[in-house]
Amino acid sequence: MWDYTEKVKEYFENPQNIGDVENPDGVGEVGSLACGDALRLTFKLDEDKRITEAKFQTFGCASAIASSSALTELIKGKTLEEAEKITNKDIADFLGGLPKEKMHCSVLGEQALGAAIANYRGQVIPKMEEGEIVCECFGVTDKEIERVIRQNGLKTREEVTNYTKAGGGCESCHDKIEVILAKILKEDKKPIETPVQPGPTRLTNIQKMKLIEETLEREIKPALKADGGDIDLIDIEGNKVLVALRGACSSCRAAEVTLKDYVEIKFKEFVSPDIIVEEVRL
Repeated sequence: MWDYTEKVKEYFENPQNIGDVENPDGVGEVGSLACGDALRLTFKLDEDKRITEAKFQTFGCASAIASSSALTELIKGKTLEEAEKITNKDIADFLGGLPKEKMHCSVLGEQALGAAIANYRGQVIPKMEEGEIVCECFGVTDKEIERVIRQNGLKTREEVTNYTKAGGGCESCHDKIEVILAKILKEDKKPIETPVQPGPTRLTNIQKMKLIEETLEREIKPALKADGGDIDLIDIEGNKVLVALRGACSSCRAAEVTLKDYVEIKFKEFVSPDIIVEEVRL
Protein backbone atom coordinates (compact mmCIF):
# COMPACT_ATOMS: atom_id res chain seq x y z
CA MET A 1 0.00 0.00 0.00
CA TRP A 2 1.40 3.39 -1.02
CA ASP A 3 1.83 5.97 1.73
CA TYR A 4 -0.45 8.70 0.36
CA THR A 5 -0.97 12.08 2.03
CA GLU A 6 -4.47 13.08 3.07
CA LYS A 7 -4.59 15.59 0.21
CA VAL A 8 -3.70 12.92 -2.36
CA LYS A 9 -6.49 10.75 -0.97
CA GLU A 10 -8.88 13.71 -1.08
CA TYR A 11 -8.10 14.57 -4.72
CA PHE A 12 -8.29 10.90 -5.73
CA GLU A 13 -11.55 10.13 -3.95
CA ASN A 14 -13.15 13.48 -4.81
CA PRO A 15 -11.31 14.74 -7.90
CA GLN A 16 -12.04 18.26 -9.11
CA ASN A 17 -12.67 19.30 -12.72
CA ILE A 18 -13.19 15.92 -14.40
CA GLY A 19 -14.22 15.92 -18.04
CA ASP A 20 -13.69 18.05 -21.15
CA VAL A 21 -14.01 21.82 -21.44
CA GLU A 22 -16.56 22.72 -24.10
CA ASN A 23 -14.92 24.46 -27.07
CA PRO A 24 -11.51 24.54 -25.38
CA ASP A 25 -8.78 27.03 -26.28
CA GLY A 26 -6.03 24.56 -25.45
CA VAL A 27 -5.84 20.75 -25.54
CA GLY A 28 -2.95 18.63 -24.32
CA GLU A 29 -2.75 14.84 -24.58
CA VAL A 30 0.25 12.93 -23.23
CA GLY A 31 1.11 9.37 -22.28
CA SER A 32 -0.59 6.30 -23.68
CA LEU A 33 -2.77 3.44 -22.49
CA ALA A 34 -0.01 1.04 -23.54
CA CYS A 35 2.36 2.65 -21.04
CA GLY A 36 -0.19 2.62 -18.25
CA ASP A 37 -0.73 6.40 -17.90
CA ALA A 38 -2.57 8.79 -20.21
CA LEU A 39 -3.79 12.33 -19.57
CA ARG A 40 -5.94 14.77 -21.56
CA LEU A 41 -6.02 18.39 -20.32
CA THR A 42 -8.31 21.08 -21.74
CA PHE A 43 -8.61 24.72 -20.75
CA LYS A 44 -10.50 27.86 -21.71
CA LEU A 45 -9.33 31.47 -21.49
CA ASP A 46 -11.38 34.53 -20.55
CA GLU A 47 -11.18 37.93 -22.23
CA ASP A 48 -8.14 38.81 -20.11
CA LYS A 49 -6.34 35.69 -21.37
CA ARG A 50 -6.50 33.99 -18.01
CA ILE A 51 -7.41 30.33 -17.60
CA THR A 52 -11.01 30.47 -16.44
CA GLU A 53 -11.80 26.76 -16.79
CA ALA A 54 -9.65 23.63 -16.81
CA LYS A 55 -10.66 19.96 -16.91
CA PHE A 56 -8.94 16.61 -17.24
CA GLN A 57 -9.49 13.02 -18.25
CA THR A 58 -6.92 10.51 -17.11
CA PHE A 59 -6.20 6.81 -17.16
CA GLY A 60 -3.92 5.79 -14.33
CA CYS A 61 -3.48 5.19 -10.63
CA ALA A 62 -4.58 7.25 -7.63
CA SER A 63 -1.49 9.47 -7.92
CA ALA A 64 -2.22 10.15 -11.60
CA ILE A 65 -5.80 11.16 -10.87
CA ALA A 66 -4.84 13.30 -7.87
CA SER A 67 -1.98 14.98 -9.78
CA SER A 68 -4.23 15.76 -12.76
CA SER A 69 -6.94 17.21 -10.52
CA ALA A 70 -4.36 19.26 -8.60
CA LEU A 71 -2.98 20.62 -11.88
CA THR A 72 -6.37 21.97 -12.94
CA GLU A 73 -6.73 23.73 -9.60
CA LEU A 74 -3.24 25.21 -9.84
CA ILE A 75 -3.67 26.74 -13.31
CA LYS A 76 -7.13 28.27 -12.93
CA GLY A 77 -6.98 32.04 -12.78
CA LYS A 78 -3.45 32.20 -14.17
CA THR A 79 -2.19 33.66 -17.43
CA LEU A 80 -0.47 31.24 -19.80
CA GLU A 81 2.88 32.82 -18.89
CA GLU A 82 2.19 32.15 -15.21
CA ALA A 83 0.83 28.66 -15.84
CA GLU A 84 3.80 27.48 -17.91
CA LYS A 85 6.08 28.13 -14.93
CA ILE A 86 4.30 25.40 -12.97
CA THR A 87 6.51 22.31 -12.62
CA ASN A 88 5.93 18.75 -11.52
CA LYS A 89 7.41 19.72 -8.15
CA ASP A 90 4.68 22.35 -7.71
CA ILE A 91 2.05 19.69 -8.38
CA ALA A 92 3.60 17.27 -5.87
CA ASP A 93 4.03 20.03 -3.27
CA PHE A 94 0.38 21.07 -3.70
CA LEU A 95 -0.59 17.51 -2.76
CA GLY A 96 1.72 17.43 0.25
CA GLY A 97 4.09 15.10 -1.58
CA LEU A 98 3.82 11.91 -3.60
CA PRO A 99 5.39 8.47 -3.05
CA LYS A 100 8.80 8.55 -4.74
CA GLU A 101 7.73 5.72 -7.05
CA LYS A 102 4.81 7.86 -8.26
CA MET A 103 6.56 11.12 -9.09
CA HIS A 104 6.17 10.35 -12.80
CA CYS A 105 2.47 11.16 -12.37
CA SER A 106 3.29 14.79 -11.56
CA VAL A 107 5.70 14.89 -14.53
CA LEU A 108 2.84 13.70 -16.77
CA GLY A 109 0.78 16.65 -15.55
CA GLU A 110 3.54 19.13 -16.39
CA GLN A 111 3.88 17.60 -19.86
CA ALA A 112 0.11 17.84 -20.48
CA LEU A 113 0.13 21.50 -19.48
CA GLY A 114 3.00 22.24 -21.85
CA ALA A 115 1.24 20.41 -24.67
CA ALA A 116 -2.05 22.28 -24.08
CA ILE A 117 -0.33 25.68 -24.07
CA ALA A 118 1.57 24.76 -27.24
CA ASN A 119 -1.72 23.72 -28.82
CA TYR A 120 -3.29 27.10 -28.02
CA ARG A 121 -0.31 28.89 -29.56
CA GLY A 122 -0.59 26.83 -32.74
CA GLN A 123 2.71 25.08 -32.19
CA VAL A 124 3.37 21.51 -33.30
CA ILE A 125 2.99 19.16 -30.36
CA PRO A 126 5.35 16.19 -30.60
CA LYS A 127 4.23 12.93 -29.05
CA MET A 128 7.44 12.90 -27.05
CA GLU A 129 10.30 15.25 -26.45
CA GLU A 130 12.64 15.27 -29.43
CA GLY A 131 15.70 13.13 -29.02
CA GLU A 132 16.84 9.54 -29.05
CA ILE A 133 14.54 7.01 -27.42
CA VAL A 134 16.34 5.52 -24.42
CA CYS A 135 13.52 3.47 -22.90
CA GLU A 136 11.67 1.47 -25.55
CA CYS A 137 9.15 0.13 -23.01
CA PHE A 138 7.76 3.59 -22.16
CA GLY A 139 9.00 5.67 -25.11
CA VAL A 140 11.17 8.00 -23.00
CA THR A 141 13.84 10.02 -24.80
CA ASP A 142 17.25 11.19 -23.66
CA LYS A 143 16.04 14.82 -23.79
CA GLU A 144 13.16 14.09 -21.42
CA ILE A 145 15.48 12.29 -19.01
CA GLU A 146 17.98 15.16 -19.10
CA ARG A 147 15.26 17.75 -18.43
CA VAL A 148 13.79 15.85 -15.49
CA ILE A 149 17.24 15.21 -13.95
CA ARG A 150 18.14 18.90 -14.07
CA GLN A 151 14.73 20.18 -13.01
CA ASN A 152 14.45 17.89 -9.99
CA GLY A 153 18.12 17.52 -9.03
CA LEU A 154 18.06 13.74 -9.47
CA LYS A 155 21.16 11.80 -8.42
CA THR A 156 20.42 8.09 -9.01
CA ARG A 157 19.02 5.87 -11.74
CA GLU A 158 16.25 4.76 -9.40
CA GLU A 159 15.12 8.39 -9.09
CA VAL A 160 15.09 8.74 -12.88
CA THR A 161 12.79 5.70 -13.09
CA ASN A 162 10.51 7.12 -10.40
CA TYR A 163 10.16 10.41 -12.27
CA THR A 164 9.97 9.17 -15.88
CA LYS A 165 9.26 5.39 -15.70
CA ALA A 166 12.34 4.92 -17.91
CA GLY A 167 14.06 1.68 -16.91
CA GLY A 168 11.00 0.37 -15.10
CA GLY A 169 10.19 -2.27 -17.72
CA CYS A 170 12.71 -4.69 -19.21
CA GLU A 171 15.61 -2.75 -17.58
CA SER A 172 17.78 -3.00 -20.72
CA CYS A 173 18.21 0.81 -20.77
CA HIS A 174 19.73 1.07 -17.28
CA ASP A 175 23.27 1.56 -18.62
CA LYS A 176 22.13 4.36 -20.96
CA ILE A 177 20.36 6.11 -18.10
CA GLU A 178 23.52 5.84 -15.98
CA VAL A 179 25.58 7.47 -18.75
CA ILE A 180 23.10 10.37 -19.12
CA LEU A 181 22.98 10.82 -15.35
CA ALA A 182 26.77 10.88 -15.03
CA LYS A 183 27.03 13.43 -17.86
CA ILE A 184 24.48 15.78 -16.27
CA LEU A 185 26.05 15.50 -12.82
CA LYS A 186 29.43 16.38 -14.31
CA GLU A 187 28.07 19.34 -16.32
CA ASP A 188 26.09 20.77 -13.41
CA LYS A 189 28.85 20.39 -10.85
CA LYS A 190 29.79 23.71 -9.28
CA PRO A 191 33.43 24.70 -8.82
CA ILE A 192 34.83 23.24 -5.64
CA GLU A 193 35.58 25.77 -2.93
CA THR A 194 38.40 24.63 -0.69
CA PRO A 195 37.44 25.40 2.92
CA VAL A 196 39.96 27.19 5.10
CA GLN A 197 41.10 24.76 7.76
CA PRO A 198 43.60 25.20 10.56
CA GLY A 199 46.84 23.28 10.50
CA PRO A 200 49.10 22.24 7.63
CA THR A 201 47.67 22.38 4.09
CA ARG A 202 49.58 19.26 3.03
CA LEU A 203 47.98 16.01 4.15
CA THR A 204 50.03 13.33 5.83
CA ASN A 205 49.61 9.77 4.52
CA ILE A 206 47.51 8.88 7.56
CA GLN A 207 45.28 11.94 7.12
CA LYS A 208 44.81 11.20 3.43
CA MET A 209 43.98 7.54 4.10
CA LYS A 210 41.42 8.52 6.73
CA LEU A 211 39.73 11.07 4.43
CA ILE A 212 39.61 8.57 1.58
CA GLU A 213 37.98 5.92 3.77
CA GLU A 214 35.48 8.43 5.21
CA THR A 215 34.55 9.77 1.75
CA LEU A 216 34.11 6.24 0.45
CA GLU A 217 31.72 5.27 3.24
CA ARG A 218 29.83 8.58 3.50
CA GLU A 219 29.61 9.90 -0.07
CA ILE A 220 30.27 7.10 -2.56
CA LYS A 221 29.08 3.72 -1.30
CA PRO A 222 25.48 4.77 -0.47
CA ALA A 223 24.91 6.06 -4.03
CA LEU A 224 26.33 2.93 -5.66
CA LYS A 225 24.45 0.58 -3.31
CA ALA A 226 21.20 2.36 -4.22
CA ASP A 227 21.65 0.97 -7.74
CA GLY A 228 22.74 -2.51 -6.66
CA GLY A 229 26.47 -1.85 -6.84
CA ASP A 230 29.33 -1.40 -4.40
CA ILE A 231 33.01 -0.48 -4.28
CA ASP A 232 36.02 -1.65 -2.25
CA LEU A 233 39.21 0.23 -1.46
CA ILE A 234 42.16 -1.94 -2.56
CA ASP A 235 45.21 0.26 -2.04
CA ILE A 236 46.53 3.83 -1.94
CA GLU A 237 49.72 4.72 -3.81
CA GLY A 238 50.49 8.39 -3.21
CA ASN A 239 47.64 10.26 -4.93
CA LYS A 240 46.48 7.15 -6.78
CA VAL A 241 43.48 5.35 -5.24
CA LEU A 242 42.98 1.76 -6.39
CA VAL A 243 39.43 0.42 -6.11
CA ALA A 244 37.38 -2.59 -7.20
CA LEU A 245 33.77 -2.27 -8.35
CA ARG A 246 31.34 -4.84 -7.02
CA GLY A 247 27.77 -5.96 -7.68
CA ALA A 248 25.94 -4.30 -10.58
CA CYS A 249 28.77 -1.79 -11.00
CA SER A 250 31.30 -4.51 -11.88
CA SER A 251 29.44 -5.49 -15.06
CA CYS A 252 28.03 -2.09 -15.98
CA ARG A 253 29.11 -0.70 -19.36
CA ALA A 254 29.22 2.73 -17.79
CA ALA A 255 31.73 1.66 -15.12
CA GLU A 256 34.49 3.93 -16.46
CA VAL A 257 32.10 6.90 -16.39
CA THR A 258 31.12 6.06 -12.82
CA LEU A 259 34.78 5.92 -11.74
CA LYS A 260 35.93 9.12 -13.40
CA ASP A 261 32.81 11.28 -13.32
CA TYR A 262 31.55 10.31 -9.89
CA VAL A 263 34.00 8.42 -7.67
CA GLU A 264 37.10 10.41 -8.65
CA ILE A 265 35.23 13.72 -8.45
CA LYS A 266 34.07 12.91 -4.91
CA PHE A 267 37.64 12.15 -3.83
CA LYS A 268 38.88 15.37 -5.42
CA GLU A 269 36.19 17.30 -3.58
CA PHE A 270 36.60 15.81 -0.12
CA VAL A 271 40.23 14.65 -0.08
CA SER A 272 42.54 16.34 -2.60
CA PRO A 273 42.27 17.74 -6.16
CA ASP A 274 45.31 15.61 -7.04
CA ILE A 275 43.55 12.28 -6.47
CA ILE A 276 43.40 9.83 -9.39
CA VAL A 277 41.16 6.74 -9.26
CA GLU A 278 41.97 3.50 -11.04
CA GLU A 279 40.04 0.24 -11.14
CA VAL A 280 41.63 -3.03 -10.13
CA ARG A 281 39.95 -6.17 -11.45
CA LEU A 282 40.38 -9.06 -9.04
